[in-house]
Amino acid sequence: MKKRLYYELQFFAKEGPGGEKTEKATPRKREKAREEGQIAKSTEVNTAFLLVSMFLGIKIFSPYVYDQLLQLFRYTYQMFSMREDFYQEDYMGRWGAYLFQKTVFILGPFLIIALLAGITANFLQVGWHPTWKPLQPKWNRLSPLQGFKRLFSKRALMEFMKSILKIVIIGFILYSSIKKEKNNIYLLYDMNVLQIVGYVGNIAIGMALKVGIFFIFLAVGDFIYQKYELEQDLKMTKQELKEEYKMQEGNPEIKGKIRQKMREISMRRMMQDLPQADVIITNPTHFAVAIQYDPDTGQAPVVIAKGMNLVAQRIKEIGKENNIQIVENKPLARTLYYTVDIGKEIPPELYQTVAEILAWVYQLKHREG
Repeated sequence: MKKRLYYELQFFAKEGPGGEKTEKATPRKREKAREEGQIAKSTEVNTAFLLVSMFLGIKIFSPYVYDQLLQLFRYTYQMFSMREDFYQEDYMGRWGAYLFQKTVFILGPFLIIALLAGITANFLQVGWHPTWKPLQPKWNRLSPLQGFKRLFSKRALMEFMKSILKIVIIGFILYSSIKKEKNNIYLLYDMNVLQIVGYVGNIAIGMALKVGIFFIFLAVGDFIYQKYELEQDLKMTKQELKEEYKMQEGNPEIKGKIRQKMREISMRRMMQDLPQADVIITNPTHFAVAIQYDPDTGQAPVVIAKGMNLVAQRIKEIGKENNIQIVENKPLARTLYYTVDIGKEIPPELYQTVAEILAWVYQLKHREG
């Protein structure tokens, strides 16, 4: 005896009852995500900008920093030489103020460089779009279950692998740089303090440059990955696309009913205006076009009704009920149906043909009258 097994296919979908996220995000979804602060942004880009800018800052401002430090040491040495006045409150206050001033002068350029580097890095990644929403507290983040999921998520694994890669490569750069100088380290015994500072500074700057170049490559790769991951996160299911379409464009069923109602109203209005027609030009079975002409206005004849198949038959029936002349002209009926909208004048190239038909209709009415 065969047994039948029933499956709830929705449980096999990766993203729940809406199905798998296979569709690209719509502009509205992207805009909403941006407002929520969900953007492709790599912290490695900020780090790379900061390292490179600080390296350039050291290269540019090193003479300035040296001069400021020298002034500070000279001033401090002069104060220490006056031991009897050094511990007086006024003396210590002036020395503290001078120390604070020089500290600001020394660190000021580098703080400005760091600030500009951070702003530039963020602007290049996300542009100018300030929002406070990422700073708003989200209570679902306090959930232990959500925290556990984030701890073992793909993003967390990627960040862990990236941290390991940074430690290994930076360690290798530092080790290789120091190893190259192992034969020159013994020369430090024969150098004065300024020479030692200059030598160590050159090694440090060289290592910083190499680390900065590494971070540039890392930042490019990480930014590309963040863009890819954001695209995957923003993907939508087919059901989500339908729901968004309904929200933006309205329910298709309701819109269809509205269009049908408008067609019905237009049809009734057209049939109400039909008795005012002077002539109905037919195909004879497929098309029917009703034309009205008012010689007092001096305007061209106007199409007041037209239809195809069943509508054409109904136009002809109303025309017979109201004693409107029906003229068979296949080319003219087809041309008028496809080129002239209801309520519009006929084009100049049809004046001659329509005028002949109207003239015949008026003569016929005159004989009958």
